[in-house]
Amino acid sequence: MTDISSSFHQEQEGVTEKQVPQGEEKEKEDQEEEKARCEWDFHLSTVISSCNSINGSVCDTLGVLEFDPCCNFLASGGIARKIRIYDVNSLSQEEREGDKRTTGEPVALDHSNACNFYICTPAKLSSLKWKPGWGSQVLGSGDYDGVVMEYDLEKKMPVFERDEHGGRRVWSIDYCHLDPVLGASGADDGTMQMWDPRCGDNGKCLAMVQPCKQYSPVCCVEFNPFRGQIVAIGCADRRVYAYDIRKMMDPLFILDGHQKAVTYIRFLDERTIVSSSVDGCLKMWSAEDQRVIRTYKGHNNSKRFVGLSVWRPGGLICCGSESNQVFVYDKRWGEPIWVYGREPMGLTGYDHGFVSSVCWQQKEENRCTLVAGDSDGVLRVFNGKRR
Repeated sequence: MTDISSSFHQEQEGVTEKQVPQGEEKEKEDQEEEKARCEWDFHLSTVISSCNSINGSVCDTLGVLEFDPCCNFLASGGIARKIRIYDVNSLSQEEREGDKRTTGEPVALDHSNACNFYICTPAKLSSLKWKPGWGSQVLGSGDYDGVVMEYDLEKKMPVFERDEHGGRRVWSIDYCHLDPVLGASGADDGTMQMWDPRCGDNGKCLAMVQPCKQYSPVCCVEFNPFRGQIVAIGCADRRVYAYDIRKMMDPLFILDGHQKAVTYIRFLDERTIVSSSVDGCLKMWSAEDQRVIRTYKGHNNSKRFVGLSVWRPGGLICCGSESNQVFVYDKRWGEPIWVYGREPMGLTGYDHGFVSSVCWQQKEENRCTLVAGDSDGVLRVFNGKRR
């Protein structure tokens, strides 16, 4: 990637306003500022696969990855009907080798040996979330049968089950950071439901909203981790809706700018939202005035869920791609600063697979860990250092 020229103003010395109009000079500055630069060194540390991935099978597609709040464990889920739990330290090459090796061939592991344990689930998984306030003990899931469950990982068994979406696929679940026991789920029935697992066997439904009158599927639900009373919803009608959970009759605001279904939402900070869509772009929004701050393009996304994750300490955004690549964006520039994987030529669909999930470890400011899963069930762990 090319660097922004630090000599721009030096080159303009001696040039008068008459020679270069002020507006033109500002336009040139803006153009220079749009050039992305990478301030990071990334490398592939570990590859975790299984016998399913040898033949290119999609029966183990990894649809979701989640680090626990303490960043000690990683949970994965997907088509294989398994929740796998990994010790983060065992996945990192740097941790295993005392930070002595930062280049060279990645370590190859097998899922059966790499994960601490796994829990079989009754259906394919579309969403996982660690329950706040419970350390690394309770993990929530949403599945293809429209069921929300919570698992006690010490007992390795479900402790809560909820089915209020009429058997329609649950695409996303999340927990309120203001009151950790409250949860929300969005599904193909076009509703987002907020529930309290303390109330009865099936959890009391505290509120239900249908953002779109046409019952467009709710693809993603995300509570604001900085202001827990705000919840954002991404819909197949191309819009993002935000609600105050204390009064959910009408949305606080609506973000309208994508051309196709909104598949993911992440809060970058208290007032900034990043959204992903199958229109092939990410957008960063100001929640205060509902304007698009920046649009990120480069990855290929026209029909699948390819993952979205933000690393708040470093200001980085990551997503997968239907070209089986991992894309990293700096929040300051619309072009990617780093891409992993070579784009295949002349291949479509499952012929080359796709990156289906990504997740940053929310830790430190000058070092980072990124995990990506693909449609063949392969996990890749990347380590990064600020230059």
